[in-house]
Amino acid sequence: MNFVSSLSFSRLLLVASALSLGLTACSKDKKQENLAFPDQRLVGVDRSAVGGDDSLQGGVNAYLWRAAVDTLSFMPFISADAVGGTIVTDWYQPVPANAERFQIICSVLDRRLRSDSISVVVHRQVKENGEWVDAPVANNTASDITSKIQVRARELRADKYKK
Repeated sequence: MNFVSSLSFSRLLLVASALSLGLTACSKDKKQENLAFPDQRLVGVDRSAVGGDDSLQGGVNAYLWRAAVDTLSFMPFISADAVGGTIVTDWYQPVPANAERFQIICSVLDRRLRSDSISVVVHRQVKENGEWVDAPVANNTASDITSKIQVRARELRADKYKK
């Protein structure tokens, strides 16, 4: 019996992860990142609204995208696709002792900075008998978040022309 076949799958996965991290740490092209002043980059390409471009490569409005990222940044993201304009957050529990949690799916739908260029869907769950159960969301929750994103997008656009 060889070494690899004697390991369980989880141990093999752990060994493979450790090896890949070790190889990554040995790479020659290390870039020192300044965490105090992030450079507003997503996926290695400058896709921030302050770059002067009103639309991103995939056809969504850069100001709405950056505003959505800024507005929802208090929640952990499961995925953030700047080209497709979609953000999916993980479940967020405002107060750990609280028996409710929220998830948001935000989509930038257009290149134009308009009120109908963004869609926000909010999911809410409450804990009942130790299990999370879907529950209704207040009627104004999604529209309030949409409004905050739109206000932030207008601020970013106005900041572009202040310079």
